[in-house]
Amino acid sequence: MTYQKVPEDPAGTHAPVEATVLEPTAVPPGTRIAIVVSRFNRPVTGRMLAAAVNTLREAGLEADEIDVAWVPGSFELPLAADRLAASGRYAGVICLGAIIKGETTHDRHIAAAVAIGIEQAARQRELPITFGVLTCETPEQATARSGGAQGNKGVEAAEATLAMVQLLPAVAQPAVTSSGRSGS
Repeated sequence: MTYQKVPEDPAGTHAPVEATVLEPTAVPPGTRIAIVVSRFNRPVTGRMLAAAVNTLREAGLEADEIDVAWVPGSFELPLAADRLAASGRYAGVICLGAIIKGETTHDRHIAAAVAIGIEQAARQRELPITFGVLTCETPEQATARSGGAQGNKGVEAAEATLAMVQLLPAVAQPAVTSSGRSGS
């Protein structure tokens, strides 16, 4: 089974939206981001890390506002991400790993545990913790998604983290009804 992203609508033929749009804020100066990266499959994760750091730097973060924590493998990403998020030092955490299918179904179990763990940590800590974990059938697919023909998941994870860091302040307030009262 292959999943693909729906292409953008360059002609602008989609229907206009009549709603209040929550606008993202600018990334405040001094924003700190942590990146947790797996040592396993380091040729792949190293390229993802470099791309994520470059993306954050291009967005205006200074080198000393980006901390990198290396973990043994992808399975350890959620625990380290949760601990970094709990520290209160970071506006977001990026998780980078590469899980490549072997001869057994081990990869599926690891991928599921990592995805669930990252999602649970993000909800519990109410902090953007992004899933930049490749789940590939072959090493060639991982290479293609870490700076090859399919782009770089490190860039995507950093962009998603920045987008959520910018958006969450706009949605952190209690809901207000059209009558101006706080909703429940």
